[in-house]
Amino acid sequence: MFGHYLDLALRSLRRNKLLTALMVLAIGLGIGACITTLTVLHLLSGDPMPGKSGQLFYPQIMPDTRSKTEPEGEYTYIDATNLLREHRADRQAIVVSAKLKVFGRPGTRPMSLSTVATTADFFPMFGVPFHYGAGWRSADDDARARVAVISQALNDKLFGGADSVGRSIRLDKWDFRIVGVLKHWRPIPRFYDLYGQGGFASDDGVFIPFATSRDLAELGIQGNSLDCWGQLTDQVHLESQPCVWLQYWVELDTPSKAAAYREYLVHYSEQQKALGRFQFKGKPLTALRGLMDWLSYNQVVPSDVRLQTWMAFGFLLVCLINTVGLLLSKFLRRSGEIGVRRALGASRGTVFAQLLTEAGLIGVAGGMLGLLLALAGLWAVRCSPTDYATLAHLDPDMFLITFVLAILASLLAGLLPAWRACLVPPALQLKSH
Repeated sequence: MFGHYLDLALRSLRRNKLLTALMVLAIGLGIGACITTLTVLHLLSGDPMPGKSGQLFYPQIMPDTRSKTEPEGEYTYIDATNLLREHRADRQAIVVSAKLKVFGRPGTRPMSLSTVATTADFFPMFGVPFHYGAGWRSADDDARARVAVISQALNDKLFGGADSVGRSIRLDKWDFRIVGVLKHWRPIPRFYDLYGQGGFASDDGVFIPFATSRDLAELGIQGNSLDCWGQLTDQVHLESQPCVWLQYWVELDTPSKAAAYREYLVHYSEQQKALGRFQFKGKPLTALRGLMDWLSYNQVVPSDVRLQTWMAFGFLLVCLINTVGLLLSKFLRRSGEIGVRRALGASRGTVFAQLLTEAGLIGVAGGMLGLLLALAGLWAVRCSPTDYATLAHLDPDMFLITFVLAILASLLAGLLPAWRACLVPPALQLKSH
């Protein structure tokens, strides 16, 4: 029966090609706009650590005396190293990054690459995959060893993809021994360093121990969001300065550990107040946000992307209203044909199903056009100067959603016209003919 409905629908659509083209174009334009913006929103607002995001937390405290209603997003050197040393979480990591000069073969120009200074737990805590070697150990943090982990892309560029563990790489004027080479790893958003290179920056090229970076302070790894208060006495060595510039992550694998860590942040703040470092009235201002809550708190998804998505759905609604009008005109023009079918024994339900099949076929064609327009729209996004431009690609999920949305939209547009056409009394149509 469905095959018969398809045959009737194709014949009907071919009878008035211009009207069919207008309806397909209306659906295609609306679907193309929606899928373009939905794809970008989907990529930017996804879970960067599926399966583990519920165990990753960003603690917050308030170390300065400025009047604020929310705790700080970053840490002073003293507070970050205090929390790291007290080791109250399953794993913890300090994170800060900057662009540094990386030297390749002699005689070649240096490359400016994102370099992350962190601690040994960073790699197991975030499930970072390795192609060669592994991350450094906690002992290397303590020894302030000059070791480095490099990205697969950098390894391919400098060493032709060979195992480079044990070889050296130069950052600025210092040599570091390579202990690990990553497989391709680019969580989206780049959640672990929102205040440094940003949530959608390109891949990090080099990772080095945070303690080592402080020995070589001239490397300049102090982040991009240095925020100070009071009188600075040394702008290069920030260990004792009243500045927040470090990010700090912890892994807590049970809700009870998370609750205990929240209490620990309160006790730590009270302890620092007793030492004269923190000044606050009442209860300390602290927070422990899960990964997804942290992304939401920092409004990682640009507001213009959300606005564009709503505008695209509004445009789709306009396209659907136009399609409703076109379908209503088309179906009512066939009242005579429908009356004959009803007189020959076809039920309203049968006619309704056949007309909806025709609307659904328009949706399939509109989905194909919408897919092409979405690919063109994503190409335009990739050509834009935004941080997330290179991420704009259609994935299998959005490919499927394109056709599902197109068919649903066309069926929705066809409900009223099909029902209205079924209500025409067959006797009246037969009498008029």
